[in-house]
Amino acid sequence: MSLVPYFFGRRSNVFDPFSLDVWDPFDTFRSITESRPGFGETAAFADARIDWKETPEAHVFKADLPGLKKEEVKVEVEEGRVLQISGERSREKEEKNDTWHRVERSCGRFLRRFRLPEGAKVDQVKAAMENGVLTVTVPKEEVKKPEVKAIDISG
Repeated sequence: MSLVPYFFGRRSNVFDPFSLDVWDPFDTFRSITESRPGFGETAAFADARIDWKETPEAHVFKADLPGLKKEEVKVEVEEGRVLQISGERSREKEEKNDTWHRVERSCGRFLRRFRLPEGAKVDQVKAAMENGVLTVTVPKEEVKKPEVKAIDISG
């Protein structure tokens, strides 16, 4: 992990030029304080994991977001072909007569950005959420194969 931020964010995978996360200036602080009670509560959720696969027809993103409703998740396409997936899980209301024995479920916000490659149809993005899994499908433009004309060889 670099202490110097990449201009537009840090890359979650240095080998993937399209993976782009928003730089969090408190990321280093959070990792230091995670072992202290109460400090690391948002860390697991704030770092939502997303799979990105490419098929011949589309780019497909899948995110595991257990316990979130579709109203708590936002999928946007920013200018410059940047897909942004964000959301927030709120902390449960505490009643004065409640006694908590353990708090392990995380709460907080997450934000992930992905720069889409040329040929992505950003005006036809579709998103669906089922059983806590968000699936975002970005169709690709059809690549036309060049027409090959056979030439007879005389001789």
